[in-house]
Amino acid sequence: MNASPLGRFRWRICAVLFLATTINYIDRNVFSFTMLDPVFRHQMLGLPLDQALTDADMALFREKMSHLDAIFKYCYAFGFLLAGWIIDRIGIRRGYAASIGGWSLAAVLHGFVHTVPGMMWARGLLGVGEAGNFPSAVKTVSEWFPKKERSFATGVFNAGANVGIILTALCVPFIIAHWGWRASFIVTGAIGVFVLFWWLAIYRSPEEHPKLSPEELAYIRQDGPPEAAVPVKWRELVRYRATWAFAVPKFMTDAIWWFYLTWLPTFFNSNPAFTTKLDLKQIGIPFLIIYIVSDGGSVFFGWLATRFIGLGWSVNKARKVTMLICACCVVPIVFASITSSVVVAIALISLATAAHQGWSANLFTTVSDQFPRRAVGSVVGIGGLMGGLGGALLAAKVGFIINTGGYIPLFAIAAGSYLLALAFLHLLAPRLDTVRLRNS
Repeated sequence: MNASPLGRFRWRICAVLFLATTINYIDRNVFSFTMLDPVFRHQMLGLPLDQALTDADMALFREKMSHLDAIFKYCYAFGFLLAGWIIDRIGIRRGYAASIGGWSLAAVLHGFVHTVPGMMWARGLLGVGEAGNFPSAVKTVSEWFPKKERSFATGVFNAGANVGIILTALCVPFIIAHWGWRASFIVTGAIGVFVLFWWLAIYRSPEEHPKLSPEELAYIRQDGPPEAAVPVKWRELVRYRATWAFAVPKFMTDAIWWFYLTWLPTFFNSNPAFTTKLDLKQIGIPFLIIYIVSDGGSVFFGWLATRFIGLGWSVNKARKVTMLICACCVVPIVFASITSSVVVAIALISLATAAHQGWSANLFTTVSDQFPRRAVGSVVGIGGLMGGLGGALLAAKVGFIINTGGYIPLFAIAAGSYLLALAFLHLLAPRLDTVRLRNS
C-alpha cells in the first residue's frame, strides 16, 4: 500500500470484496455442517424425529445429499456464463449487487424448505447467485488498482475464501446446536444484506467517485486509461491447446477441492476407521487447522515458483516443478482414509489442501503466462466452467461411493488426480509458449 498523500480509498473497495468473498464461502459451506444435524437428516428423509436412523436410512441420506451437492455445482458452473454476460451489460455495481442479493436470498430460503425438492431449488439458486462473485471481484480489481498492485489486491480478497470456511466451522455448529439448522441458513444468509448495502453505498467507478482524490485517481490510472479491449470469443479460444492445458487440469482437480469443502465434516463424523469421531461440538478446531495451513500453502508454493524463476529457471520449468511438488504432497492423503487417528488424518488432509492451494495458484498463473491480458478472463471462465462440471460429476457419485466402498476410493482419486492432471498439462503445453491470437 502507499503513503497517505496518495490516499487509500481503493483498499476500502478491496475490503468490501474481501467481506463479500468471505460471506460467499460461508453461505456455500453451511450445508456441509447441517448434514451432521440429526434433525436435518430426519426432515430430509421425511421421517419422525423420534425414529432411529438405520444404516439403510443413512445410505439413502448420503445419496440424496450427493445429488443436492451436484445440483449446486452444476448451477455454479453454468452460472459463470450468466454472470459474465450480466456484468458486461449492466456494469459491475449493479451486476455484483444482483449476485450478492441473489445468493443471500437463496441462502435464507434454505431455512424455509422442508423437503429435498425444496432444498434442490434453494441449492440451485445459490449456485447461480454465487457464480457472480469472482468475475465481479476480479473485474473490480482491474478497474481500481494499477497493474503492480492487482495480484496483491486479488490475494487479499481471495483470502476471504478460507476465512469463510474457518468462520463456518467455528460458528455454524454453535448456531445449529442452540437454534437449529434452519437458523444457520437464515442468520448467515442475512449477513449478505449488510454487504449488499455497503457495496451499493461505496462503489462507483474511479472516475465517478466523489471521495476519490485526484492524486489517487492518477495513481490508479498510471498504466493509462481503461482499455477498450476487443473481446475474444470462446469459439476462438477453444481452438487453442493452451486453453485445454488449463481447463482439463481444472476439471480434474477442482472436483477434489469441492469434495473437501462438502464432505470433510461428514468424514470426520462417520469414518468407521476412526477410534474417535467428531460431532458438531468438536468439528471446528480441525477445520481451523486445515484451512489455516492451506492458506500457508498457497503463499509458500506461490513464492516457491517465483524463487525458482529468480534462480534463472524458465517459467515453464519453475511452474511445473512447483506443481509436481504440490502433486506429490497430495499423494499421502490416501492414508487419511485408513488411519485410526483423527490427528494423523488432520495432518495429511492439511498437507493435501495446502498443496491444492499452491497447485491452484500456479495453475491460474499459467493462463497469464500464455495468453494476452484481454483473453485471460475468458480462459479463466472456461476453466471455471470445467472445474465446476468436474466437481458436479464427482459430487453426484460421492454418496454411492461411500455407501459401496467407504472413503478409501475417494481419497485414492484425490491422491492420483494431480499427477495425472500435470501430465495432461505438460502434454498440451509442453513449453507454456505464448499464444498469438488471430486478431492480435
